[in-house]
Amino acid sequence: MTAPFDPSRAPAVNPLSPASADQPLPLPRRAAATVYRRFGKRALDIFFVLAAAPAVLLCVLVLALIIARDGGSPFFSQMRIGKDGRAYRMWKLRTMVTDADARLEAHLAIDPVAHDEWHRTQKLRNDPRITRFGRALRKTSLDELPQLWNVLKGDMSLVGPRPMLPCQQPLYPGSAYYRLRPGITGMWQVSSRNNSEFVERAAFDQEYERRLSFVTDMRLILATLVVVLQGTGH
Repeated sequence: MTAPFDPSRAPAVNPLSPASADQPLPLPRRAAATVYRRFGKRALDIFFVLAAAPAVLLCVLVLALIIARDGGSPFFSQMRIGKDGRAYRMWKLRTMVTDADARLEAHLAIDPVAHDEWHRTQKLRNDPRITRFGRALRKTSLDELPQLWNVLKGDMSLVGPRPMLPCQQPLYPGSAYYRLRPGITGMWQVSSRNNSEFVERAAFDQEYERRLSFVTDMRLILATLVVVLQGTGH
């Protein structure tokens, strides 16, 4: 049974300024933040996707050809929960073996430590489902490039809460997630890179909603580039 969410357990590290965790971002001015949230954020998403489209399409094509060498589809799709609780299909480059679900079930059944880690974080640091090439894609976040299609469609945003699986909804103790579009990157993704417990994400989502502004999104995008260049993803 999942323990009640305690905001005090949320990590104190400021994901936008790792070297100065005690210097939080200033709160955005209400009027400017409201205009950006209602109009500017979506405009930024569309502009970025269209500007990056030629390079992204070429990169995805090359990576897809490499992934397809094992005989499986190079793409992976999964239902996620979006804004207002609406379900949508999210796309990624496949980084796992073709029988990933069966392999996960078997692994959790024989490894109690992995079972506990999955229950707490909904992730496995040593995931037996991930291929060697898939691990490299995850470290550089290149597997998430197809999500730009979700951004263009309006399912997602460049910056926002980490997309949630339908089965994870009962574990989520907050409400901020449902007022925002899920993001390719965001506070939770950049700060913890999958190391914190799942329930702690509610505090990150609430903090992001409170500070949502053009400046906040730009700083998170820059922080994401640092993470990608460092190759610290999982």
